[in-house]
Amino acid sequence: MRPEHEHEILARAAALWGIAPEYYDIWGNRHETSDETYRAILRALGLPADPDRLAEAVLARESSAWTRVVAPTLVQDAETERHRFPVQIRASEATPAWIELRHENGTLDRYRADLSALPTVAAQEVDGALYLRKDAPLPDGLGLGYYDLSVTVDGSAPCTSRLILAPGRCWLPEDLRTAGLAISLYGVRSARNWGCGDFRDLRGIADWVAADAGASFIALNPLHAIHNRRPFNTSPYLPNSVFYRNAIYLDVEAIEDFQNSPRAQRLWNQPGTRQALAALRDSEFVEYEQVWAWKLRFLKLAFLWFLRERRSGSDRWRAFEEYCAREGALLDRFATYCALDESIHRRNPDIWIWPDWPTPYQDPASPETDAFRRRRWRSVLFYKYAQWHLERQVSAAQAYARERGLAIGLYHDLALATDTCGSDLWAHRDHFVAGCRVGSPPDDFAPQGQDWGFPPPRSDRHYETGYRLFAESIRHASAHGGALRIDHVMRFSRLYWIPDGNDATAGAYVRERFEDVLRVLALESVRNRFLVVGEDLGTVEPHVRDTLERFGVLSYRLFYFERDRDGSFIPAGRYPASALVSSTTHDLPTLAGFWSAEDIRARRDAGTIQDDASFERQLESRAKDKQHMLDALHAGNLLPEWHSRDARALPELTGEIHNAVIGFLASTPSRLLLINQEDLTKESRQQNLPGTTWQYPNWSRKMKYTVEELTTAHAARDFTEMFCNWLDRTGRR
Repeated sequence: MRPEHEHEILARAAALWGIAPEYYDIWGNRHETSDETYRAILRALGLPADPDRLAEAVLARESSAWTRVVAPTLVQDAETERHRFPVQIRASEATPAWIELRHENGTLDRYRADLSALPTVAAQEVDGALYLRKDAPLPDGLGLGYYDLSVTVDGSAPCTSRLILAPGRCWLPEDLRTAGLAISLYGVRSARNWGCGDFRDLRGIADWVAADAGASFIALNPLHAIHNRRPFNTSPYLPNSVFYRNAIYLDVEAIEDFQNSPRAQRLWNQPGTRQALAALRDSEFVEYEQVWAWKLRFLKLAFLWFLRERRSGSDRWRAFEEYCAREGALLDRFATYCALDESIHRRNPDIWIWPDWPTPYQDPASPETDAFRRRRWRSVLFYKYAQWHLERQVSAAQAYARERGLAIGLYHDLALATDTCGSDLWAHRDHFVAGCRVGSPPDDFAPQGQDWGFPPPRSDRHYETGYRLFAESIRHASAHGGALRIDHVMRFSRLYWIPDGNDATAGAYVRERFEDVLRVLALESVRNRFLVVGEDLGTVEPHVRDTLERFGVLSYRLFYFERDRDGSFIPAGRYPASALVSSTTHDLPTLAGFWSAEDIRARRDAGTIQDDASFERQLESRAKDKQHMLDALHAGNLLPEWHSRDARALPELTGEIHNAVIGFLASTPSRLLLINQEDLTKESRQQNLPGTTWQYPNWSRKMKYTVEELTTAHAARDFTEMFCNWLDRTGRR
């Protein structure tokens, strides 16, 4: 095959499988995707390397759009497309078709459609045969939801599809303009927790927010299950599972079985137990392994007591069984993974990850795994029991927040990533692509690009299975909350793939089915009445933000990044209304840390800035940024006339600047204002320092004040009064 013909086949294959031929970096430079990168990504997707066989695969994919009677999944706007759906037939087979439509409640519509009488909307010749695309009818009055569709033509086998009728926009109240506070639940301090924030502490936070802070929601870090092992397995943004939560957040003392179990109470009343938990409360950082070890020990004792109710079939046992039945195979696989992980590590302490497990157990569907599940059913059931209590406590926390007057309540967060060595990869491997990692191309933050180290989703598999797993991720992350943040929302449009064996400079963007997933998101949002915020920081194509706004997804705008080309900060009035505005994120410096350059010094100390020249350049750049910030605050009349206009004369964040920044953000037209707890209380150190693991105490910093002190400490009251003042002045409450 001639080289130019091989390149043409590669380009056709890349277009069909969504690999972009080029991208532009933040400096406007064009990067063309090489043939080597095309080949590597196509190979990871399971396509043959041989050009002739690849050409056959291309033809088969192009033909399948016509030779399949109905697509595997149809995602349609319920307002404009609810009365019809496309079918493909041979022109010689324009015969009657039998259509079956199964509703979510199990009811079935069965009817006949005369295909020859239906209008032809498109035609295509495939292998010498003419195929027609027709618009087949749907029953009147169909509501939003998921339907199973089956079409039988000319006596052939039924062709099945998942029909999703979705709204055009996410749920978003028209008159919404309010504010919230962000906390890291793991870092919440209190006089009674076990060294890590829990759901009883969250109620205390809700009391504080309702009574003193005047906000309408509490933004939480992702509550996803993680392995609770420092330093590599504590990031809430690299979870073990996005479907289930971290049991370290459980308020164990509130569980009835803990209270009723004599063994649990004997252990609880031992002086050594109270001393150990007091030490964990007093520790500077969250000691994940130790906190989880204590909670696991007590949860198992509580579970053993709960098993007594199995024989009696109590109301609580029936409620537990109903929960397990609702969750089905998704929970079964997660709990099996947890039980296997615990069992194998106990037998061999050097085995930490499932790729090192004995080969039969690496397959969730193997006979050996099934035998383990049946043999160790109590262990599997225990992890379901923990998730049941998490579900109950999160639900109660949201109900409590709403009762206290928080209009939105809890604002949850869905991580982009999933741990390569976690349960989601183990349980649903066919939904991920092996042979590539997700990252980002070079930019001013990372001149060599970023390699995030986790595999990309397999878009075709999600499409072929009706986006069921994607819908579950949205449903579980948003459950018992009034808002959901989507980490790196650009993932719905495209992701930057880095083939194994290459660095981040040799990657390419791969397109996703953008509008399909947005419609599924909108359906879940409308059904469950939660608003959606899309974290759209970084390299964002213009059409992405336009599309997100059309679907009612709020943009995510940070004070640090909203600049004009000369580096100056844009005025508050130029922020978009369809957005959430904030000062920072967990990955960026706090306001106090930004002003004192604490983050730059932390990077130097951690070794991510490796020479003095780079360190000095970053300090010089920060000095310019501070001056731009000061200029913007003065231009907005947010600082008193007597306040210094020279940032060089202000080594620390003054109270006036702190007040002015909060006022600046509050006065924007953006619908939501979010202030991190660290920024409200002027803390200087951020939660996470990107590019580090053991070099920095990521995801473990505790709050400056305990829950009890938030309402009693004089300084804390000053901060909340200042915050409330700005909410009143700008009409956000």
